[in-house]
Amino acid sequence: MTSSMPLEYGEQPAVPILQLRGVNKSFGVVHVLHDVDFAVYPGQVTALVGDNGAGKSTLVKVIAGIYGRDSGDYVFEGAPVHVHGPRDVAALGIEVVYQDLALCDNLDIVDNMFLGRELRKGGVLDDNAMEEKARETLASLSVRTVKSVRQSVASLSGGQRQTVAIAKAVLWNSKIVLLDEPTAALGVAQTRQVLDLVRRLADRGLGVVLISHNMNDVFEVADRITALYLGRVAADVPARDLTHSQVVELITAGRSGDLGIREAATATI
Repeated sequence: MTSSMPLEYGEQPAVPILQLRGVNKSFGVVHVLHDVDFAVYPGQVTALVGDNGAGKSTLVKVIAGIYGRDSGDYVFEGAPVHVHGPRDVAALGIEVVYQDLALCDNLDIVDNMFLGRELRKGGVLDDNAMEEKARETLASLSVRTVKSVRQSVASLSGGQRQTVAIAKAVLWNSKIVLLDEPTAALGVAQTRQVLDLVRRLADRGLGVVLISHNMNDVFEVADRITALYLGRVAADVPARDLTHSQVVELITAGRSGDLGIREAATATI
């Protein structure tokens, strides 16, 4: 776990953990990402927003190493890196929690958290070590809604499942966690639990990327907001400098007042 000193809410760190510079991605003749610049800072929540088809999922998959870049730089902790797949990204300390959570209902919390990365001792599974590490991770995130790490995931609520998926992502000393619509289909109380956890991740020094359509969630926890419009970055602005209506305009039209893609570029997309 990163041990950086927590920032004051909204404070801008000097150096990003991750930078994508001038990233382009096409699928055949369809140009999906256009010269995208994107940065993730330690101790901050960056909200990535955009309408359906804006390129959010493609950008996340480029970051995750699922898609390669046609051009542009992938810079981690100030140095360009070559990413050839998800394993390279995970080795850097970048984890993605997708909307489907990728949890196995027939396994308990411990087995889910270590699935594919099981700890062994003397050639056999070290259940005690995995159980202890799972408890420590949940406790370090101040997670108190889970009664036992040996509970079946099938018995958990939506909020608890999301919590387990996030804990699984930070179990491996992650530096960046990307969360894809983490509060989708959750009730009010469960959403509150997840948003509190998102904020705690940043307060512990991690860089957090929140992909969300819910503007209330975005403004509650985000330090910065990056808005995509038709594959271009329309704005990358501190959350405190934007209003709900401005973000909606950036998402739907690519512009809001002086912010956004210049009119000539918008007209030619």
